[in-house]
Amino acid sequence: MSYELKPKKGSVRDKKRLGCGRGSGLGKTSGKGHKGQRARSGQKRPYMGFEGGQMPLYRRIPKRGFNHQPNVEYEILNIRDLFLVNKNEISIQDLFDAGLVNNLYSKVKLLGDGEINKAITITVNKASKSAIEKIEAAGGKVNIIE
Repeated sequence: MSYELKPKKGSVRDKKRLGCGRGSGLGKTSGKGHKGQRARSGQKRPYMGFEGGQMPLYRRIPKRGFNHQPNVEYEILNIRDLFLVNKNEISIQDLFDAGLVNNLYSKVKLLGDGEINKAITITVNKASKSAIEKIEAAGGKVNIIE
């Protein structure tokens, strides 16, 4: 029966009884040593890199250089690949669905390699001059979003 259940022998220990006399081994200072920050109540863990009040290493060492902001990476798309999308208005979602773009949330740059003969409206993050010229010559339009 469930009322007969007991923990396995040796798996449960008695609670430490702090400050219960010298004979307990945890009398007087209750296992906290003598004085100091850690003997007081409400002792908080110091932050990472804390050196007991000494100036921490990361502040003693001089700072040098600067943090370079990485260049934005674009997925490249050429005009010759646009025939795979059979739409007049093409968005990045359409390019992703056609398998021309690997990631839906990556930035796309349109390049002018290839020819186009139908008027389309395409929305991309960036486009080369030659790509814009070729699409506009075919009667289309390039929308650039950032």
